Amino acid sequence: MKRGCLGIFLSAILLVLTATTPAPAEPTTPLRILIHAKTSLAEDDAQLCAVPNVAWAALKAGHKVTILVDASAVTSVTRGYGFFQGLMRSETAALDRAALPERERQSLAEQMGVPIEKVPHNYGEYFDLLKKMGVEIYGNRTMMLLYKIDPGRVASVVTPIPLGRMVELFASADRVIVY
Repeated sequence: MKRGCLGIFLSAILLVLTATTPAPAEPTTPLRILIHAKTSLAEDDAQLCAVPNVAWAALKAGHKVTILVDASAVTSVTRGYGFFQGLMRSETAALDRAALPERERQSLAEQMGVPIEKVPHNYGEYFDLLKKMGVEIYGNRTMMLLYKIDPGRVASVVTPIPLGRMVELFASADRVIVY
């Protein structure tokens, strides 16, 4: 072979070898995932109820998860607010009164690899579980003021935060998921 042909031949072999050899797996870095929950149970229960499922799956995948309860969703984490306009005479939040359907509990147990006894019975318990698992849960204090919510009536797992802290959450997130 001529010198130029040998170089092309070797380049072709190298190309074939590198094309068929799998690239080494790159280490996955945990992401900072912010789940922005904006819709109350009264408006659309499917949206707010999807939040803890996604949070748990992200935790299971090794990511750091933060939930920001915002807009009308703040009413769903407030004791006394209900599915109807205005205040109800209740010492529970709407999430506490919203049961997880048994088929969803069974599905979560299978997907998360836990016994059914470890799966919460209502969404209030679900948020409690996530908090214990390390999820940070915040609520928009300004929206609470607009809804005339006393921050002391918000579920204990939710920390009310000002707008500046919300901006920090958005800026530091690698991914934002909106519900």
